[in-house]
Parts: sequence; structure tokens; C-alpha cells
Amino acid sequence: MHVVFFADQHLESLGGAQVSMRLQRRFLERAGHTVTVVAPRMHGPRAREYERSDAYVDTPSVPITFDREYSFTWPGRRTDRFIDDALAARPPVDVVHVQADFWGALMGHRFAARHGLPVVHTMHNRVDVGIAATTPFPGLVLRVLNAWQRRMLRAIPGERRGHDGWSYLRGFATRSHAVTAPSSHFAQRLDAHGVVPGRRSAGVDVIWNGMDDDLLDAALAARAERVPGPARLIWLGRMSPEKRLLPFLDAVAESGVAADVEVLGGGGQSRAAARLVERRRPAASVTFGGRLSHAETLRRIAAADAVVQTSIGFETQGMTVFEAASLGTPSIVSDPDIGAELGSGHWPVADASTAALAATLRDAVADIDAGRAPEPDPGIAERFRQSSRTAAMLDVYERVLAP
Repeated sequence: MHVVFFADQHLESLGGAQVSMRLQRRFLERAGHTVTVVAPRMHGPRAREYERSDAYVDTPSVPITFDREYSFTWPGRRTDRFIDDALAARPPVDVVHVQADFWGALMGHRFAARHGLPVVHTMHNRVDVGIAATTPFPGLVLRVLNAWQRRMLRAIPGERRGHDGWSYLRGFATRSHAVTAPSSHFAQRLDAHGVVPGRRSAGVDVIWNGMDDDLLDAALAARAERVPGPARLIWLGRMSPEKRLLPFLDAVAESGVAADVEVLGGGGQSRAAARLVERRRPAASVTFGGRLSHAETLRRIAAADAVVQTSIGFETQGMTVFEAASLGTPSIVSDPDIGAELGSGHWPVADASTAALAATLRDAVADIDAGRAPEPDPGIAERFRQSSRTAAMLDVYERVLAP
């Protein structure tokens, strides 16, 4: 079949959803299917670095961040024509898979409506939490988003309207034949707020974001070669407020642990993070490794004694801790929902305070030094392989295509 992904950001840009979609595309193609990805054209240095592919339809865009990493495409008739022309020369489309929350979602649903195609919509983000963490007037922003959505998409009789983040997500779900979520806890939240497919009677399908089978095997081999030393903790992700990097670094300083702490990733808080470490001078050795390839990141996770994830209420899956568990690396987890889904193999943080995180860091380092770190569930590695995740998504595609 021919599946068309719609994304808010180009798949070669930084981000967990982009990593997941690149992997999905590769494994679908490996299974004999055709995948086209519609997303805003990239700008800046990374736009010149990635390998061009015929699978990408890069829509006209403008950069929206200072580092030019992320872009915006205005969804409208001109963009509709651009997408239609680009896809006209390709095989007929069978399924539209929207994996976006904003302009990518609007473009995808408009395309599906024009051509009478079934839509699978994967909800990757807690829109309300993300906007509250990154904008000064989140209520106003959500009102504008809901109004924008209603203007851009055809009205549906009996549609429930509202002004919050759940109403916004519900607007997309109502127009979808299937809705998927990357975790049980997020699926339960979606279901509780009526964010369920409107075109079929099925509820939200839980399909974890997966991990490259080959990279998993290679990283597992690297873990077997670890050498003893001080406790090695790794924090990785986008350096933005909702990820809570700065509270983590404050907790490292407050904890007094003598550990090797590596911070990977980039973003708007990178300079603030470096200044915080310089000012507080923690007992731990803190290094900033920047942005690494996914393969190298997995090797670093495999070599670590623990992965630290500090976001709360934002992650819809918390992919890094599942990658860690697949590699046998335990995690320090601030979000209780993610901890519950992860099961064994982590240290839970009692609450959102710096003091609680510092106390957990001390407990974790003591356990690691004493050789009593918790063991992750070994079954996660098999359930997390992308080959199994692709098989599950193909079942969803086939269901929405059924008469």
C-alpha cells in the first residue's frame, strides 16, 4: 500500500517524533510498502546535511526558531495545490497517516477530505501541557488554535466544540478513522476526554514508538563491554522548559553526588544550562555532549548506569526510558504515569520538587555504587522492537481500509 505521513516538522530535524517516523518509514518500506512524507522544508545547517530522498515532499516554509531547526507551512489552498501536484506523479494513496498536531495535521486532514481517504491519526503530544510550558498566555493560544482548526477544516454535524487542548485534539480525532497513542496512560487520557475516532466505533489503539531492531542489537553488544567507574547518569532531550533540564541540574548540585553526568541534546536552554553548572559547581562532573546521531545516542544509553527523565505530564510515551529499558539500563523517572507503564527497573521521584529529585539522585547513585541497581523488565526489548510495532500499525491500516 501507499501510506502518506503528514508531520509538523521535517523528519530529518531533531525530535523524538521525527526519530519514530523515520523508523516507521524504513520498516514499512522494508515490508514492501511505499511511504511519502509531507512536511515543511528545512532551513539552516541541517538542511544541507541530510541525504535527500524521493520519499519527502517538502512544502514551502519559513523558519520559526532562532537556530532555524524548525519550520512552519501555512495550510491553505496554495499549499493544497502544491501537495496535490507533488503526489499526482506517485502511486495512488491508500492511507493518510497524520502524525502532527498543528499545520501538518491540518494539511493531512485537508488532503484526506479532498480525496476521500481514510485517516489514521497518531497523537504524539500533550498539546495543553506543551503550550502551557512554552507560551505566556496558553489559554489564549488554545482558543486561537481551536478557531484556526474550525476555519481550516470542514464542519462535521454534531461536532463538540471547545477552547482547550482536549477540544483541539478531539477536532482531529472526530475526522479520523483510527486514533493511536504511544502509551496506555496517554490513550486513557484521550479516551477520558472524548479524543476517539469519529469515523469508526473503535477506541484509541496503543502502539508504542519502536526502536530499530539492528541498532538495538548493536547497542546491547556495546553494553556488554562497559567498564567499571563512577556512576554514569545521562539526561537527553530537547533543552526546553517542559523537559525540566534546569531543575535537574539544580538537583545534581543539591544532591552532592560524585557521579559522571552527561547531558545530550540542544535547544533554547543550552546556554542557561551551561551557566547554571558554572555558577553552582556541582560535585558531579557535568558534560554537555550536544546533538548526536541516534545510533551514538543509544550507545551512550547502553554505556550509562541510569537515564534521567525529568519531564512531568508532558511526555506521551517517554521514549528514552523505554530505549534504556530495552538496553538493560535503569532510569530515574519523575512522571508517575511513565513510571507505572515502565514497570520495574526505575527509581521513582516522589514529587516535582528539586529536593525530591536530589534525594532520588542520591539513592540511585548509592544503589549503583553498591551494585544493587534495579533491573528493567527484559520483555520490554522484544515489545519495543520496530518490527513488532510496524506489524501492529499495519493491522490498523488494514482495518481502516476494510469495507
